[in-house]
Amino acid sequence: MELNPPLQQGILLKRYKRFLADVELSEGQIITVHCPNTGSMKNCVVPGTACWFSLSDNPKRKLPGTLEITTTPSGCLAGVNTARPNQLVREAIEAGRVPELNGYTGLKPEVRYGDENSRIDLLLTAPDRAACYVEVKNTTLEAGGGLVTFPDAVTARGAKHLRELIKMVAAGNRAVLFFCVQHTGAERAGPADDVDPEYGRLLREAMAAGVEVLAYACRLSAREIALDRPVPFVL
Repeated sequence: MELNPPLQQGILLKRYKRFLADVELSEGQIITVHCPNTGSMKNCVVPGTACWFSLSDNPKRKLPGTLEITTTPSGCLAGVNTARPNQLVREAIEAGRVPELNGYTGLKPEVRYGDENSRIDLLLTAPDRAACYVEVKNTTLEAGGGLVTFPDAVTARGAKHLRELIKMVAAGNRAVLFFCVQHTGAERAGPADDVDPEYGRLLREAMAAGVEVLAYACRLSAREIALDRPVPFVL
């Protein structure tokens, strides 16, 4: 995903009230930007480090800036805009850069499904094969040694999605949990069992039931954010 115009750089001062962040610009001005992330952003908020934000020209927006990339404790970059991963994964699938998901002729986002009133991030279809339900997770929690994990906070919503995917497999469909690892230091991905042990337990149950897991790391810069390469998913 080419970013045009490129992201603006500043110094992250703090994140607060969940959806707000203060950023200092090079000339010393301090602005407040929107922080589109409902998680804890653990290990993604280091006051006094470089960050990058996009600017909207929509006059109806109260805050034109959106926080996109932060610096982690190890000095890596993390993509914190949780609206990006679905776009990144869709772009990569349509470009044929996710071999595991090649061969589908239809792709629909945000399709209602399941018994718990859910929406699947991406629904892949083809005349000659079962539908493929793809749930995308933004993965940024720096755990050390190149390991980046999910979730960064207890997630009832994530557990619901796992239950829905298990049911899709039982109904004869294909189900894929796709960890979009927006972290430049990622060498492996995995569940954050220390943060949400119930999610980790249910994830293992889902995998045993036939839910597939994919993890891809991303390139992150002021000019481009894109799915880059597969990384191992470890339990």
